[in-house]
Amino acid sequence: MTKENGGSIIRIALAAVSAVRRAGLEAMIAKTVSLKLVGSFQSIRAIEPHLSELQPDVVVLDLTAAELGSGDFESNRRNGERYNTPITSLAGWPIVVLVDEPASDWTAYALRSGVKAILPRESAMDEILPAIEAAYTGLVMLDPEVTQNLAARIRQSKQSIAAPDDLTPREIEVLRMLADGLSNREMASRLSISDHTVKFHVSSILEKLGAATRTEAVTRGIRMGLILL
Repeated sequence: MTKENGGSIIRIALAAVSAVRRAGLEAMIAKTVSLKLVGSFQSIRAIEPHLSELQPDVVVLDLTAAELGSGDFESNRRNGERYNTPITSLAGWPIVVLVDEPASDWTAYALRSGVKAILPRESAMDEILPAIEAAYTGLVMLDPEVTQNLAARIRQSKQSIAAPDDLTPREIEVLRMLADGLSNREMASRLSISDHTVKFHVSSILEKLGAATRTEAVTRGIRMGLILL
């Protein structure tokens, strides 16, 4: 952190593949008096060689699904292998990740690799700024849905997966819409309920099915006969 005009400034290095996303984040950082952008790059690979020179206080990464890495964390861990995710190359820097619906396995590994905050990509600066400040001070800040998915993964190892009857009729309806690829907003419109209520149903479905992601929940729903192909 540096001192400018009598105030404390957190130095930010940013990486985002999307030029539109990168420009939007740059604009938000520029409007925040407590932040200073010291570098902006189009990928994790591009930002890595410059961190020693830039010396940012916090690294902000806007990640797409393709950038989360591949592989199964649990099987890799059992085999003594590393989870294939590019954030490992940034270990040692406080990191804030903006990403949509990360798998709980990825979240667990990301936290072990130095990531301090995980938020949805649609987050506004009034949500991102507290995450940056938490990361700078060494605290961890997670989006509530990310936390719920991580907790569900932990509970899964201690209890059996739900039976088909454990899901409510509305949850089964939402699960089938997930299988059709509908977004939260589309499901909310079709069911005449709020986006928040849809998120609640999705979180409940993931917990009951012991699923880390929506795709995994749909897969388990198919196996349980809740979704007909």
